[in-house]
Amino acid sequence: MLEERMGGCWSYTKDQFDNLEKHTQWGIEFVEKYTKFVKERSEIEISYAKQIRNLSKKYQPKKNSREDEESKYTFCRAFLSTLNELNDYAGQHEVIAENLTSQIIADLSRHLQELKAERKSHFHDGRKAQQHIESSWKQLETCKRKFERDCKEADRAQQYFEKMDADINVTKADVEKARQQAQMRHQMAADSKGDYSSYLQKFNQEQNEHYYTVIPNIFQKLQDMEEKRIERIGVCMKTFADVDRQVLPIVGKCLDGMTKASESIEPKADSKQVVESYKSGFEPPGDVEFQDYGQAMKRTVSETSLSDSREGKERPTGKTKGKLWPFIKNKSKGSGPEDFSHLPPEQRRKKLQGKIDELNKDIQKEMDQRDALTKMKDVYVKNPQMGDPASVDPRLSEIGQNIEKLQFEVQKFEGWLAEVEERMPSKSDSHRRSGIYETQNSTAVSNNCAQDRESPDGSYTEEQNSETQVKANLNPNPTSSTPEFDDEFDDEETLPTIGTCKALYPFDGKNEGTISVAEGELLYVIEEDKGDGWTRVRRNEDEEGYVPTSYVEVILETNAKDS
Repeated sequence: MLEERMGGCWSYTKDQFDNLEKHTQWGIEFVEKYTKFVKERSEIEISYAKQIRNLSKKYQPKKNSREDEESKYTFCRAFLSTLNELNDYAGQHEVIAENLTSQIIADLSRHLQELKAERKSHFHDGRKAQQHIESSWKQLETCKRKFERDCKEADRAQQYFEKMDADINVTKADVEKARQQAQMRHQMAADSKGDYSSYLQKFNQEQNEHYYTVIPNIFQKLQDMEEKRIERIGVCMKTFADVDRQVLPIVGKCLDGMTKASESIEPKADSKQVVESYKSGFEPPGDVEFQDYGQAMKRTVSETSLSDSREGKERPTGKTKGKLWPFIKNKSKGSGPEDFSHLPPEQRRKKLQGKIDELNKDIQKEMDQRDALTKMKDVYVKNPQMGDPASVDPRLSEIGQNIEKLQFEVQKFEGWLAEVEERMPSKSDSHRRSGIYETQNSTAVSNNCAQDRESPDGSYTEEQNSETQVKANLNPNPTSSTPEFDDEFDDEETLPTIGTCKALYPFDGKNEGTISVAEGELLYVIEEDKGDGWTRVRRNEDEEGYVPTSYVEVILETNAKDS
């Protein structure tokens, strides 16, 4: 019974150790799983931050003139601010990833190693205590069996002595020998009894200590270890939330910055900026005067274009091709004259002012460099061991020459700017007088009133009073230059004449599809302005091309006007 009871206790204890071992192993695996979860979350934050940064970088303005021009508009600046705030927003996600790694992943990794070592130590102590109590029990069983065996041997020796002592045929020596053997056996039994009793007492003490001290202490340590593991998981989960909460104020500021940027958009200011950017400075066309029925109708020619109102009458059928200019590619890759005379007055004034500002900035940079080098030279003069003052002179001379060149450029552009501003019309000159065009049988041009004309380079010319009769055949001006002519003109059939024109300004006609004209030259009009600012003219049977509408004064024939 005792053996069965002890065996059951040991089996129960062993089963408890197995259950605890399984549970604590599952707890360690849970810590590993949670660590992996936080690590994957950190990787997601890093990847998200990287994608957000790449997105912000992708839409950042490039270093070119187009982006610089766009920065003038409030909605472009708001978008740029949004991109910058988005970049800062991505930085906060990087902070989240860094904090998750340093505050949770690294901490759990250390705790996991400690947890495994502590668990191994506790179960090692438990197995060692279990083995010790089992060994003590086996020794107790050995002592008990020896005592039992010695007692049986003593009983048999005593019975043999009594038998020999009762037998009269046995000699006295044999009886004495049996008596001594019985006494020896009894002594051995007594000694075994003492050993058994002593070891039994020792075993009971060890067993009591094992079940009431050693095993409970081991279980308590395992319990403390488990509670510490669970507590650490709870702290990490709280940190997991706090890491996000810590960046919320900065994320909120980023979002507030985006909101503020959106609220800074001013539609009216942007539209005014567009007006200022593309304002030409040309005056509107003059009023069309009412004429008696049947009389020719004349109006002041617009400096921008003629009205595109020809409808009804079809041109004579024939092989015609699409207009070459301005839809053909311009093979000459020039950026225009240095004085921007190819631009309308207002645009020219802005370009010149911008160029002057740019040159002044360059002058300021050169002057700053000169001041710095002058100070360096003074230091070298006072402290020759630091350097040779003469080594700075070549650079100072070079900078001085650069400043002189830049100042000369500024003076040149300021002269052009003053010329433009002097010749630009004032508000009081906004209404111009209209000329009267009379047409009888053959087309005639009479300009009896001087009218101010604005040239495309921003200057104004006073047209002299003259009376010009345009006859059936116009002789080409011998001073006009021969234009570069596109090959497609060679294949076109001759277009009919719809009017005549007089060149108000000289035009070089360097681009393809254009024709050069001299001031005051008379030309045929074969295609009027379609709203693009160009009129197609012909000098003779072989020379024709496009000229700016603002460079010529056009007189359409009566039938062309009616149509």
